[in-house]
Amino acid sequence: MKKMIACFLASLGLNAACAQASYENADVKGFMELINYTNVVVLDVRTVDEFKEGHIEGAVNIDQAQSDFTEKVKAAISKDKTIAVYCRSGRRSANAAGKLAAEGYKCVNLKGGILAWKEAGKPVTTDTYEVDVFKTKSGKTVKFHALVHASIRIEYDGKEIEIDPVRKLGNKTIDYSMMPKADYIFVTHEHGDHFDKEAIKLLSKAGTQLVMNKRCAEMYDSKCAVLSNSQSVTLGPIEVEAVPAYNTTEGRTQFHPKGRDNGYIITLDGLRIYIAGDTEDIPEMQDIKDIDIAFLPCNQPYTMTPEQLIKAAKAVKPKVLFPYHYGKTDVCRIPEQLKDGGIDVRIRHYE
Repeated sequence: MKKMIACFLASLGLNAACAQASYENADVKGFMELINYTNVVVLDVRTVDEFKEGHIEGAVNIDQAQSDFTEKVKAAISKDKTIAVYCRSGRRSANAAGKLAAEGYKCVNLKGGILAWKEAGKPVTTDTYEVDVFKTKSGKTVKFHALVHASIRIEYDGKEIEIDPVRKLGNKTIDYSMMPKADYIFVTHEHGDHFDKEAIKLLSKAGTQLVMNKRCAEMYDSKCAVLSNSQSVTLGPIEVEAVPAYNTTEGRTQFHPKGRDNGYIITLDGLRIYIAGDTEDIPEMQDIKDIDIAFLPCNQPYTMTPEQLIKAAKAVKPKVLFPYHYGKTDVCRIPEQLKDGGIDVRIRHYE
């Protein structure tokens, strides 16, 4: 992948920004083509308020004016990634690109910034949730929106998929009435940070298919598909398998007893996605294979410690890993711990 990107950059004839060629500049056309590569992270270095006014979809927002800018980038983006960086006009992003290049990152700066992007008629979004975009085997687009804690929105081929939708957690509120109705809703277990009846009702429409464990189905007042561990079902274009999710550490087993809760493996046109739910690094993870994208929880004492998550990641071996459900647990060291395992670790702000 690195060689492919290097060849692509060379083919564009990008201009080195200085004599040391610490980073490169790309025009709108080159920048847009570059960000379609899976090993590229788009970084918006403007302020949060500017980001909210409109940004390139899928961009990570870290303000370059913050004193800990470099440390935040290191925590969120591994050095095997190419960073496609932009700001309003290109000046702040050039400064940021220089700093990051000095730290060993490969950076490409958007000439003219988002102003040039807009002038060229390219799209922006005001959705402030972080979005990650993937392609299935036949080229269909899958978008993951990091909402809050364990709540994930997935867009796939015109379908809306919601995982553990919850309206409010702490000081953060999700307005599901402003989101598209769901075609599929998956609930892992009955805890209030995963199971919210009103959120499900807000997202439901005629034909919405609900998948829950037995306990949630008993608590919900509408028809749904009930899956127990190791059971599977095909829902239109989606293949779903329920997998175990439970605590093993002494003194924690009451939180998530074995056999009650679900994790899910969801397959979309060959793209295999593992939503672990609330679990520790259980033996059954050794049997989970060929995972493209994994969401693993890291919220001690209820789920895994960072050390357990690293062990679980090495067992599952996903191509891309999203630590989620992490509360106040420090997950910033996880990418460094897994850098030699070929796992692309992406830290998103689920809290």
